Amino acid sequence: MKLAWIGLGVMGYPMAGHLAKAGHDLTVYNRTRAKADQWVKEHGGRAAATPREAAAGADVVFSCVGNDNDLRAVTLGNDGAFGGMKKGALYVDHSTVSANVARELAQLAQEKNFVFLDAPVSGGQAGAEKGILTVMVGGPADAFAVAQPVMAHFGRMVTLMGEVGSGQLTKMVNQIAIVGLVQTLAEGLNFAMRAGLDAKKVIDVISKGAAQSWQMDNRGPTMVDDKFNFGFATDWMRKDLHICLDEARRNGALLPITAIIEQYYGKLQEKGYGRMDSSALMKLLTEK
Repeated sequence: MKLAWIGLGVMGYPMAGHLAKAGHDLTVYNRTRAKADQWVKEHGGRAAATPREAAAGADVVFSCVGNDNDLRAVTLGNDGAFGGMKKGALYVDHSTVSANVARELAQLAQEKNFVFLDAPVSGGQAGAEKGILTVMVGGPADAFAVAQPVMAHFGRMVTLMGEVGSGQLTKMVNQIAIVGLVQTLAEGLNFAMRAGLDAKKVIDVISKGAAQSWQMDNRGPTMVDDKFNFGFATDWMRKDLHICLDEARRNGALLPITAIIEQYYGKLQEKGYGRMDSSALMKLLTEK
């Protein structure tokens, strides 16, 4: 199966690498050409000069970019991947973007006789590197059946959630749940430290009970150590929360806590912490 990959950031780079290791013929594109050349040096395949060139002749084209505008930039226009898609091919987007742009691109794909799937992922850079991501997919079941075995090379849970847009809607639930956990974990750990407890010992104990979470296990100790120079950036989390809040305004869902935490991420950005991991919410409690 001939594949193409567009976007070699902290997630896309290792995800594409898993496909190469599985023996797939892969052409890659990245906005910064040096990154694509570096990937080819490590994994083989070839680098394309444009998304359209990368997509030409591919059976499945994958993308993983930053936001709605980035996705439109790599798919549409003279150099966009949609111009190079062959009939019957699949376009699978792993970016976290709005459900609206997913539906928009799916309609354009249908008009050009190929299929678009929205397939955002969760699991962070570590999950991408280990090939254990959760992949939430929206689109036709027959197209999903073709793409699922390929996505299984980097995803341990790859699930069709419904029609196009359902993947992005599920990712919104994921982000809403994460930020609530991170904020309350930060409050709990700050409480523990101010109470004179050994915060890491607290984590070790309560993580064996009902309070356990991925955030507690993987971010709790680094939050105690005031280490945030890794992981999923605050800038990206706030972007994702904007998407969640916009969708909630459309569907009538109330997100009062999420709205407050989105403002907290804004305060982190004001302090210059936008590139820090999203667990940096802790700093709003510990810094004077």
